[in-house]
Amino acid sequence: MTAIVKIDKKIITQSVLKNKPSEVKDTHVSDQKKPLVFNEKISRPDELIGKTYKIKPPVSDHALYITISDIVMNQGTEHEERRPFEIFINCREMDHFQWIVSQTLMISALFRKGGDLTFITDEMKSVRDPNGGYFMKGGKFMPSLVAHIGTIIEHHLTSIGLIQGEVLSDIQKTILAEKRAQFEGENQAENDNEEPSNYPKNATLCKKCNEKAVILMDGCNTCLACAASACG
Repeated sequence: MTAIVKIDKKIITQSVLKNKPSEVKDTHVSDQKKPLVFNEKISRPDELIGKTYKIKPPVSDHALYITISDIVMNQGTEHEERRPFEIFINCREMDHFQWIVSQTLMISALFRKGGDLTFITDEMKSVRDPNGGYFMKGGKFMPSLVAHIGTIIEHHLTSIGLIQGEVLSDIQKTILAEKRAQFEGENQAENDNEEPSNYPKNATLCKKCNEKAVILMDGCNTCLACAASACG
């Protein structure tokens, strides 16, 4: 039976009595298997794993070098994970200096916050240059230089497994290959004098993947890059 205690004095403060460490039990995951929490309190290691990407947009007179450094979390455990920790962008174009520095500081801070990072690339890729975008080699359209950097970050996050890349099924690949062969066969005479490209000359821009790879086949606009179709 629980004893009843009468309190004669006025209560002016309160606190929660915590269990002793020996009394705390986790019935789901043992302490050895709990993943570490990734947050801004983690200090920078002396050595990080990094990759450098070079881009040469036509809107800039100089190339940009984008270096993304990763930290390995929970190393040596089943929860080992590689996550981006900081980003550096180097460019000799001084007109871009201020906003590039601000971008690197902000993105690096978001990297160290952890969590889902896909929103970073989504927001950057949605930025539109009021002077118009440009096409990369191969026909992919970039609406702005910021979007181009966002695409590089997305590629890096995909390469380390934080973003699941969209993969076409074998059936989709077969259908697209057949459509492409048929389209190129019908337009062979027109394309004989054209420089080779990733997609047919008359292909238009895909609103989903920004590749200039949409062709009209069987009365339906179909993207040869991502299989997006106006017919569903």
